[in-house]
Amino acid sequence: MPRPYVRPLLRFLTTTTAAVFLTANAVGFAQTPGSVTGLVADAKGAAIPRAVVRLLDARQREVRATLTDDAGRFTINTSGCSGCKIEASLSGFTPASATPSSELKLVLAVAPIRESVIVTATRDDVPASQVGATTTVVTGDDMERRGVGLVSEALRQVPGIAVSRSGGFGGITSVFSRGGEADYNKVLIDGVPLNEPGGTFNFNTLTTANLDRVEIVRGAQSALFGSDAMSSVIQLVTKRGIGLGARPQGAVTIEAGGYGSVRGGAEIRGSQGRFDYSLYGGGLGTDNNVLNNRFTNSTFSWNSGVEFAPGMSVRTVGRTEWSNAGTPGQTALGRPDLDAAFERHDTVAGVTFQHERAAYTGRFTYARSTSNQISTNLNVDPPYTPQLGTNVGFFQFGDFLYDLQNVLTRHRVSYQGDVRLGGLGRFAAMQILTGTVDFDGERATLRDRMNNITQTPSRNNTGVSLQYQAVSSRLSLVAGVRAEDNASFGTVGVPRVSASVLVHPGHEAFGETRLKFNAGLGVKEPNMLESYSPSFFAQGNPNLLPERTRSVDIGIEQRFARDRAKVEVVYFDNSYRDLVATQTINPTTGARQYFNIGLTTGRGVELSTEVAPVPAVRISGGYTLTDSEIVTSTSSSPVFAQGQPAFRRPRHHGFLQFGWVRNAVSVDLTGTFVGSRTDSDFFALGTPVNSVDPYAILTLSGQYRITPRIAVFARVDNLTDKEYMESFGYRSWRRTASAGVRVGF
Repeated sequence: MPRPYVRPLLRFLTTTTAAVFLTANAVGFAQTPGSVTGLVADAKGAAIPRAVVRLLDARQREVRATLTDDAGRFTINTSGCSGCKIEASLSGFTPASATPSSELKLVLAVAPIRESVIVTATRDDVPASQVGATTTVVTGDDMERRGVGLVSEALRQVPGIAVSRSGGFGGITSVFSRGGEADYNKVLIDGVPLNEPGGTFNFNTLTTANLDRVEIVRGAQSALFGSDAMSSVIQLVTKRGIGLGARPQGAVTIEAGGYGSVRGGAEIRGSQGRFDYSLYGGGLGTDNNVLNNRFTNSTFSWNSGVEFAPGMSVRTVGRTEWSNAGTPGQTALGRPDLDAAFERHDTVAGVTFQHERAAYTGRFTYARSTSNQISTNLNVDPPYTPQLGTNVGFFQFGDFLYDLQNVLTRHRVSYQGDVRLGGLGRFAAMQILTGTVDFDGERATLRDRMNNITQTPSRNNTGVSLQYQAVSSRLSLVAGVRAEDNASFGTVGVPRVSASVLVHPGHEAFGETRLKFNAGLGVKEPNMLESYSPSFFAQGNPNLLPERTRSVDIGIEQRFARDRAKVEVVYFDNSYRDLVATQTINPTTGARQYFNIGLTTGRGVELSTEVAPVPAVRISGGYTLTDSEIVTSTSSSPVFAQGQPAFRRPRHHGFLQFGWVRNAVSVDLTGTFVGSRTDSDFFALGTPVNSVDPYAILTLSGQYRITPRIAVFARVDNLTDKEYMESFGYRSWRRTASAGVRVGF
């Protein structure tokens, strides 16, 4: 049930947001007498948004400051300041200064440890150093150079993120952030949600094709993104063709390797006047390492836009993926299921109209995403007795037949307005007020084709957010609140506050020191089965409360040696409440129903480092300690008993990457370590198994550019030929090599 204060909060946010939308167009900043305008850009001419521009007197004291806008432009008042100079700076760049003139252009050289500009933390472009939440950016160039084909593989090298896959490529792939559940991650592509209603998202088919970067923001982010953003937001940003010129650029890639693996694709990007485009089509396939585990995937992706008038543009993005995976089951314990399979066809498409006027930017988006999933097992395979080494089960397992189809659709209508409010003395060189209204129409068709049962549940949800940002040369403050009105659980309010404070500026041996803080509440709606399932042993409950989280993290980031090294340490403390699980409602018949009965915690430390001692070498690493605990549970399984660690979330995991790039040659060596974690055979074996052994694997990849347009590359996975299981009962790949060629045009 909604809390008494939430309905007034929803009305307040709706009224305030509407006022922002209606009045912000009148806000503007005219150049006043004695002011200087200019541009801040990098060495390639690209504009740098939110760079700090300061007016310094003869003693190098700050007189006043401002920030550049999204186009890298600024206006600063220089009246009454004799002998002053203007300095521009931003973490990850070398500062630049000049004496005031009518039109300045300040060029900032890129530092060895670069700055990333992300959109996920505030729903607008912002430098990562000005974000209080913990963020990581994995670039498309890095993923291509290392030969990473699936997004889940790239996430393994992100602090705080644990990935678990059931067997080879195409197996169920779960992503856990900071001890949270696998459905606690809001997954977006160019701002459009990809999650199924209720937060579920299987990363098994999501490829890295046509991605410019992947942004990960940890912690509860429901104040800005609503339901499902409980422990992280993972956003995929597709490539664009802006600035490439009329002559198209593209590439064709083909790769082959062990287990019958093959991957290939073609892309083309370009621009003509005010129109730009990026297109990709390709696929991958592998036999994997056991029978009936063939996995194929085809991807088509596009991103195009046109500026049809000054300050007015339209952009359309889309992605569709077809996949088919054999699902042989826990083959480490017995024979594979020879006909079970999972087919999936996911499509997302959206169009955004953007308009800018003076200090106001508005974006209207409509998007539709659909996931068509078919699970089948139509033939009876022989029974078997589970066995692992000398441990033999007490009874035989038979084959369970099924024929299921789920079609899940989300209609998203969203409007976002951003208004720049100017400075506020020394407290803020820039203030930004953001209002958003998001509507999600969730539709589902759930078919049990074997028993001829069909359900068509639906939900309409609305969220209204208001966010305030204040940014100065030393402080970045973000505060926001959202009222989420959900057809399943009613209306709830979720706030968030984060801050990034520059404690020590510098560009010498002991560089910048930043303190970061982020705290917020998260909320997640039940999935369709939890609310509407007709199953006798897992009956749906339409009165479920939302699952909730309270998330706090605090960290310190330190740069060294003129930005050639960076270290970040973050402590996080999360509490996940009202978890949904089944509970027996009739001991005689064994009937069970979904209820809010769970409580878990996740506390720990994330350590990340990046070092660039010389231009050709880059070393990065990360380590995560996650102390998770099941506090409340009604499960009869010892795996989910009170006091146990959370399922499949390792206490220790980390990675270390070494990269060497010089002229036409690049070499990357990546090591990944995952400690022991709670898992189970679920009473299949004679002696119960309640954990999985730790493992460490190495991956080696290299590339050689024969010409500027032709490159050959190779990759060796599991270099030491380690035998291991990510999920109990599912054997992972042994040592496997692949090689290919990329031809550009």
